[in-house]
Amino acid sequence: MRFASRSNPMPTIRVELFEGRTPEQKKNLVKALTAACVEALGSNPESVDILLFDVKPSDWATGGELWSEKKKQG
Repeated sequence: MRFASRSNPMPTIRVELFEGRTPEQKKNLVKALTAACVEALGSNPESVDILLFDVKPSDWATGGELWSEKKKQG
């Protein structure tokens, strides 16, 4: 792995998502995020860092309720 000094550092994007995404889905996501940063900020793809964090539904809550305890709607 090459770590170059960056005279024009680009963003590090942190993505938190529920676990269970496939490697292919993650690959597609990082390609799309990288392309969006390159288009919006005008730099090289190699300078865009993306960190993916898989989170269990039992470790994520919205509105005071754990996602693992939410009732399925539908």
